[in-house]
Amino acid sequence: MPFQFLLAAASVIAGAIAAVTGFGIGSLLTPVLALRTGTKIAVAAVAIPHFIGTAQRFWILRRHVDRRVLLGFGIASAIGGLAGALLHERVSGRALAVAFGCLLLLASISELTGWINHVRWGRLAGWVAGALSGLLGGLVGNQGGIRSASMLGFDVPKESFVATATAVGLFVDMARLPVYLILEGREVVRLWPLLVLSTLCVVIGTLVGTRLLRRIDERVFRRAVAILLFVLGLHMLLAGGTS
Repeated sequence: MPFQFLLAAASVIAGAIAAVTGFGIGSLLTPVLALRTGTKIAVAAVAIPHFIGTAQRFWILRRHVDRRVLLGFGIASAIGGLAGALLHERVSGRALAVAFGCLLLLASISELTGWINHVRWGRLAGWVAGALSGLLGGLVGNQGGIRSASMLGFDVPKESFVATATAVGLFVDMARLPVYLILEGREVVRLWPLLVLSTLCVVIGTLVGTRLLRRIDERVFRRAVAILLFVLGLHMLLAGGTS
């Protein structure tokens, strides 16, 4: 029971954070579920509550999607997510985690210092960033951080930021989830009680977080995203260095 309570609490918090920032479900739930299942199975299993929570968030915020940004990120992210899922069983995550952490720290510091405000992403850079975020999502289940870090350079309003990041995340989930179920479906099905619990709590957290999004000032929102990126990047560096 203590683990179920921990998973439920993490799922509510993850859903709320993702509704406010556009990422966080995989980043929070994967290490929690990994305590019970190991990292590889956790990455595949968390894709289910991640997909449902992302779909719910997309439906709520669908009118705010920035199609210009989505076009560059969405297709490239889906391709990257499919490639990452196929490589999931074969690639060691240690070096990837360190590289991922460094990128997130750089993006966070750039936003906090104001440097990112002078960056304007071109179409090619958008496709590259989208493919990278999707690849990371398929490999290690943490796609949202690098995607949000890249999207800070597009200077879109907070509602469009979250809605577009959510739409891209949905593309990645639709590409990677079938691969996970084919490769690791038996192990994932055995976790159905935990996944039902986690999914319900993510849905609750998403409803709460969506209401909070409307009350957050634009500048505060961007700084909150930057701080979360810093924390996630530091965690990835420490995890990669000790694994």
